[in-house]
Amino acid sequence: MPSAPPEEVLWLTDDQQCSWASVAALLMTLPATLDAQLRADAGLNLFEYHVLVALGEAPERTVGMSDLAALSRGSLSRLSHAVGRLERSGLVERRACSDGRRRMEARLTEAGWQKLVSAAPGHVREVRRLVVDALSDDQLAALGSASATVVAAIDPGLLPSAQQRG
Repeated sequence: MPSAPPEEVLWLTDDQQCSWASVAALLMTLPATLDAQLRADAGLNLFEYHVLVALGEAPERTVGMSDLAALSRGSLSRLSHAVGRLERSGLVERRACSDGRRRMEARLTEAGWQKLVSAAPGHVREVRRLVVDALSDDQLAALGSASATVVAAIDPGLLPSAQQRG
């Protein structure tokens, strides 16, 4: 059986390649830099911090594990490992959901809330230093808009509800 002919590749122009290289560099360096700051200052990695944020913003600081995986942009397996580490540190508790189904939920403990409250200022300072204060208001708005467009192309469900409306 003959194979289908390969699709023609529409190669990037020099300007597009230059822009893409900048985006790729941002994607490779920004998360690692934010992760390093959180590890040094708070003993958390960036993913664990996002888990704590999602729990901290939830009603009763409690979220079902599958919903928490979506909120923290991670797989259920990755989330399970992170919650295990946070649980051993006393920052999160896992328990059966009260809805009677065989699901688990995670709850932010008071120690977890305090950890989040103490970690947030350093993280925000680093986000400001690296992104917010490095860009003009127009550049930041353009970066946010462009990022939302790319995220929507990947999975519109990942966009915060305010961005989906606007």
